[in-house]
Amino acid sequence: MEKLNTYFEIAIDKVVFYTPKLIAAAFILWLSFKLIKKVLILLERTLKKLQVSDTMRPFLLSMISVVLKAALLFIVVSILGADLSGLLTVVAAMGFAIGMSLQGSLGNFASGILILFLKPYKVNDWIQIDDKFGKVEEIGIFNTEIITPGNKTMIIPNSKITDDVVTNYSKKGVIRLEISVTMPYAEDFPKVQHIITTVLNGIDNILDQPEPVVGIEAFDSHSIIVGVRPYVKPDDYWEVTYLVHHRIKKAFNEHQIKVAYSEGVELGAIGA
Repeated sequence: MEKLNTYFEIAIDKVVFYTPKLIAAAFILWLSFKLIKKVLILLERTLKKLQVSDTMRPFLLSMISVVLKAALLFIVVSILGADLSGLLTVVAAMGFAIGMSLQGSLGNFASGILILFLKPYKVNDWIQIDDKFGKVEEIGIFNTEIITPGNKTMIIPNSKITDDVVTNYSKKGVIRLEISVTMPYAEDFPKVQHIITTVLNGIDNILDQPEPVVGIEAFDSHSIIVGVRPYVKPDDYWEVTYLVHHRIKKAFNEHQIKVAYSEGVELGAIGA
């Protein structure tokens, strides 16, 4: 009974000793999170005024948020009277273990920093990585999100991007379409060239400079391959590509330009 009373008194003393600290820590935690949120909002406005890029701004804000919250955690722990040296040792050990288990993620993180600082592309650029093509929607710390022309979202790890060849279609502000059409050997090329050039000049989104180029690309077994090379803005790539095909076909029909194709159709059985 005497021991029970002793334990009870110790528990009361601990409660009396730690309750004010817990209340203070909880209040500081609540108030600090609100302050951190306001600081981040103010910092975001400042970065926008300083014209920091859309790709760099989220990265800086997330890093500052992590640092501020980590510092707040150590302050709260010190208020509670914990031994920070022991806590730092535990954090270091945990960091080492987590780092070993997340080597791939750390590689993506390092690649994300390289992308943000070297800027091989930015948000709204049209890029191709390996066979993946689309517009950059977001550059994150660990991965990059791109939207395909079919409105699909692709999430690509940053380490794959830095290890691969990246084709940036928006870097120069213009992009050249590479369209091929055919004409018969008997047809007059200057005539076909004039028809196609007229079609290109009638499409608003095709740029005057650099000038479109129409020339003989190759000689096929049945026809001549004509290369059509107009320049457009990257965002107009697909719209103009389809429109050029449509207008050239229509113009060939109006000027009775023939093309070579197989006359016969061979039918074969289809199995079950």
